[in-house]
Amino acid sequence: MNYLHQVLCSSARWKDVVQRYALPWTLEQIDLGSEVLEIGPGYGAATEVLQRQVRHLLCVESDRKLARRLDRKFNGLVTVRCEDATAMSFANRTFQSAVCFTMLHHVGSIELQNKLFREVARVLKPGGIFAGTDSLPGRSMKFLHLFDTLVLVDPETLAERLTDAGFENAQVDVNPYAFRFRAWKP
Repeated sequence: MNYLHQVLCSSARWKDVVQRYALPWTLEQIDLGSEVLEIGPGYGAATEVLQRQVRHLLCVESDRKLARRLDRKFNGLVTVRCEDATAMSFANRTFQSAVCFTMLHHVGSIELQNKLFREVARVLKPGGIFAGTDSLPGRSMKFLHLFDTLVLVDPETLAERLTDAGFENAQVDVNPYAFRFRAWKP
């Protein structure tokens, strides 16, 4: 992430947006179960809420500095692994659910995003849910990501991409600011 993006994502304002709007909307009427995987937690705004709602939360963060920061912040309440979510080290059928919040656009290509979707399907137990949210295109997104990775996810094609990755009943909902998705492992 570039400097401007780091400042925003570590701010109290962003934490409030994630905790007050993004997280409740994304998880509305969803039971995550007790064994949950969070992909790309960044500075941990969603993690703070999730760790109080589930029995065991494991976070996969590819940025070493952020992973160490999360590990210190949650001090054993959350398991943090520094690894690439497109090639996770977990056994098949490990988690009841997986979530990600406003991070898919940081995955470097559509092909890598699809690989991430397949990996999530692999590590979910049958009946498990993959849910998340991400941002819509706009000038502020482009500005915020100057000299940074920005591969926007098209909500129009996301359900089909999730189905191709091994999910079923993929749903995508759009509001004026973002989209959410939910998909189940058969």
